[in-house]
Amino acid sequence: MLPFIPGVLSARSGLARASLLGVLLAAGSVQAESALMQEVDSRSAPEASEQRAGFVDWLGAFRRRAAGQGISERTLERALDGVRYRPEVIENDRYQPEFVRPIWQYLDTAVSSARVNTGREKLAAHRATARAMQKRYGVPAEVIVAIWGIESNYGRHFGDYSTLDAFATLAFDGRRRDFARQELLAALKIIDAGDIAADDMVGSWAGAMGHTQFIPSSFRAYAVDGDGDGRRDIWGSIPDVMASTANYLKRAGWQPGQPWGTEVRLPEDFDYAQTGQLSTAQWRRRGVRAVDGATLPEFAEAKIIVPAGAEGPAFLTGPNFRSILRYNNATSYALAVAKLSDAVAGRRGIVNAWPREQAPLTRDDVTRLQRLLNRAGYEVGGADGIMGPNTRKGLRAFQRDQGLTADGFATQALLKRLENS
Repeated sequence: MLPFIPGVLSARSGLARASLLGVLLAAGSVQAESALMQEVDSRSAPEASEQRAGFVDWLGAFRRRAAGQGISERTLERALDGVRYRPEVIENDRYQPEFVRPIWQYLDTAVSSARVNTGREKLAAHRATARAMQKRYGVPAEVIVAIWGIESNYGRHFGDYSTLDAFATLAFDGRRRDFARQELLAALKIIDAGDIAADDMVGSWAGAMGHTQFIPSSFRAYAVDGDGDGRRDIWGSIPDVMASTANYLKRAGWQPGQPWGTEVRLPEDFDYAQTGQLSTAQWRRRGVRAVDGATLPEFAEAKIIVPAGAEGPAFLTGPNFRSILRYNNATSYALAVAKLSDAVAGRRGIVNAWPREQAPLTRDDVTRLQRLLNRAGYEVGGADGIMGPNTRKGLRAFQRDQGLTADGFATQALLKRLENS
């Protein structure tokens, strides 16, 4: 699975061009030569010609490798004859947003009233199927629907890029070529097994497919035939979508009957450097309480997360939250799924306010923060513009030395303080 990325470019017209271009290339048409040149209009003619030749050579070698892996010639013809290099995939892969998006902005979209209402409508429309999958896999119906909502807005935006184009492009010219090659091979195996036709295998520019955005290797490992027709169709069969999503979470360690976690209130002397997992009883002894005064859920191993530092909400999270993270390893994503599922089921939202007055840091800001921490003796490693655990650890040490709450949450005020220290 991949994170929810707003503003992904539509490629519907691009796919139409791809079909025509594939036919022209197969016929050796001069029109195809011209069309492909125009697709790479940001490059000079010699560069485009060299790139085209390199991609064709690479694809030929990959095709021979796939045949050696047992992919039938019929599948190779249907799947690879029309594959083309998509320069916009590489542009998206290398693009880095200027601002690190605050979690509250992400949740505003991911758990909007419109998405909650649509989720309730979808659950009502597919209640029998969702309940059947809940019974079979132990994953609540509202969680299955929430994954669907976050991943593709209930099928409205799961993308129309050819998965084969996407992974062929990334395998030839991307940052993670070995990964993309393996995913392209997995996609061919899916087609070879008869689950989906090559022309119908569509999804995001990054290769995630269908209503709940499985990459090909995840599809092969976790997709399930939920409607009994002998195929696993996460593009057109809602029973298959729901069964596959629930099976993924079950295999990721979902524990039936347990909540994902709950919002909590932390004691004033809470140690934000405590990143390990303790039992609910241990957290309770440290002064952690449910925000609404209710009894905390009983977890053998639970973690406290504070996505916006000490000024924002805090959450006690259990094994099922970790299962959602297995689907997509981003705290913002997992919390969005958790809170959307709560809202669809009619449970309360987040009580404590987010620190919305805090201006977001750009990636350049975070890079500068890291350099300043290193210069001040708080070793955080390389300055890559990403707020990882080493950066948060160094920032907590700086905050502690400054007599501040050591929550490791980076702000513009902290960056200025470092600049002036």
